[in-house]
Amino acid sequence: MAKIKGLICRECKKEYPAEPLHVCEFCFGPLEVNYNYDEIKKSISREKISKGPASLWRYIDLLPVAGEGSVGLHAGFTPMVQARNLGAAIGLDELYLKNDTVNHPTLSFKDRVVAVALTRAKEFGFDTVACASTGNLANAVSAQAAQARLKCYVFIPSDLESAKILGNLIYKPTVVAVDGNYDDVNRLCSEIASEYNWAFVNINIRPYYAEGSKTLAYETAEQLGWRSPDHVVVPIASGSLLTKIWKGLKEMEMLGLIDNVKTVVNGAQPEGCSPVAMAYKEKRDFIKPVKPKTIAKSLAIGNPADGYYALKTVKESGGAIEMVTDREIVEGIKLLAETEGIFAETAGGVTVAVLRKLAKQGLIKKKGLAVAYITGHGLKTQEAVADSVDIPVRIEPNLTSFEKNLNMSSKKGK
Repeated sequence: MAKIKGLICRECKKEYPAEPLHVCEFCFGPLEVNYNYDEIKKSISREKISKGPASLWRYIDLLPVAGEGSVGLHAGFTPMVQARNLGAAIGLDELYLKNDTVNHPTLSFKDRVVAVALTRAKEFGFDTVACASTGNLANAVSAQAAQARLKCYVFIPSDLESAKILGNLIYKPTVVAVDGNYDDVNRLCSEIASEYNWAFVNINIRPYYAEGSKTLAYETAEQLGWRSPDHVVVPIASGSLLTKIWKGLKEMEMLGLIDNVKTVVNGAQPEGCSPVAMAYKEKRDFIKPVKPKTIAKSLAIGNPADGYYALKTVKESGGAIEMVTDREIVEGIKLLAETEGIFAETAGGVTVAVLRKLAKQGLIKKKGLAVAYITGHGLKTQEAVADSVDIPVRIEPNLTSFEKNLNMSSKKGK
């Protein structure tokens, strides 16, 4: 596997073989994939990518698998929407939305990371996959494990949104609802991972799993005509998504696929779970864990594994991290739906609300090209907006009732 040298510690730089490992045994730093970019550069090109499948696997040269993609063959390559209506509403002339609400098969960006993780897990010879999840990851693992004919266990907080719980059960995995928040679930899964020979996608397979998020950056650049945006706004949960979007853009620059990257990376968190945003605002270089209390449950990670690296990325790029209230999240969901016809889950509401706040503050310029990442579909979190929308106008089945109840008589002939 010439394109992959192995794994490398993000802190002390000790190298490891490309195996199911995720923590450095010397400094306990996180491991990530170590690529042979000189080898990759020999074969990759814009032309080769454009001739590839209409999925994330068009970027296989930059993904940590030994052979071909075998899971999630239709994941990725989601639409890049030019959001003129939303842009006008918040004062931005050139706004785009990377719309992963239509990702395959489970309508969130997690379909990307799971496609890579399960392909790699199969290459390692695992027959059982598992994850700790706030919902979307569990949905993606359950669905893609079913397609890959792998045994599956997903661990979730017991107070998860009902649509996300159903979105697991329909694929018939073993669903374990833990009485606690995501951080409790994750600690338990770390213990289980040390005892069972399972591929935990966000534990022992995490270095490979996380690389799937880079495909959002690759698609962004390709769909914008092989250029990087001036600004991006990315929701922060563990922090991995934000750091990998930055990594993906820098890789494309390094390989000569796009020109010099000057993208400003901005982060978005809910006020009820904002450990990275608080570190940014307080000018700290470390993250203080918090206890989540927010409607944005997919972002409710109080002790984010990659929070430090997300903070570092934002500072390096000259960006900002903002947080928004639950009320602002709901307003963001509704504004996106009313302007662009896209129904996003609560994480999308966080992204739109922070985008609007940054534009109002002048941190995202009116004339710049901005991309906001909408990472999951609103059908998964309907409870969040159920009490904030109008009710249907109820009428009798006749024209008189229609005109009376909708005050239509004055509009006749217009």
